[in-house]
Amino acid sequence: MDTKTTIGLLIGFAISTGLFGWRGARPFNIQKGPRLIPWRPMMVASATAAIVLLVHLVNLLGITTGR
Repeated sequence: MDTKTTIGLLIGFAISTGLFGWRGARPFNIQKGPRLIPWRPMMVASATAAIVLLVHLVNLLGITTGR
């Protein structure tokens, strides 16, 4: 991937991490019933993807992060 695609995906995953975290932190409403979307695992998955993309962006900029 090139730099523009990486930055775009990184921003998208960072926004989705914040949105999923906000939705997962909302209090449980007994009247509406159980939550059907697992917000917290989705937040963790998008945060992991954002971290991977951040490392990829740093590697694209010329800094070696591994072997």
